[in-house]
Amino acid sequence: MGKESSTLLGILAGAAIGATLGILFAPDKGAKTRQRIADEAAAARDKMAEGAHHLRDKVADTVSSKKESLDDKLDHIMSDASHKAEDVISTLEKKLSELKAKNKKYQKS
Repeated sequence: MGKESSTLLGILAGAAIGATLGILFAPDKGAKTRQRIADEAAAARDKMAEGAHHLRDKVADTVSSKKESLDDKLDHIMSDASHKAEDVISTLEKKLSELKAKNKKYQKS
């Protein structure tokens, strides 16, 4: 995510700076030049806002999909752990039964 946002920000900033420099060096009257700068600044602001909204939506989608993936992995891990715990309990019950049987041999009535 960081590379995309930095790249997007760099492109937008470069476009804004380039447009502003182009206007400043154009042979127009001061009022007309100031109006063009204001128009270009508004257009750059709109592009940045659009880019920010796009980035926000993309981040939200990514977070949502990662959360779903994490939830699925957690469910899978919990299921595996439950099966393994069941195997351990069964093994312990079997061993306990064997120990009880051996213990009965040593008991006298």
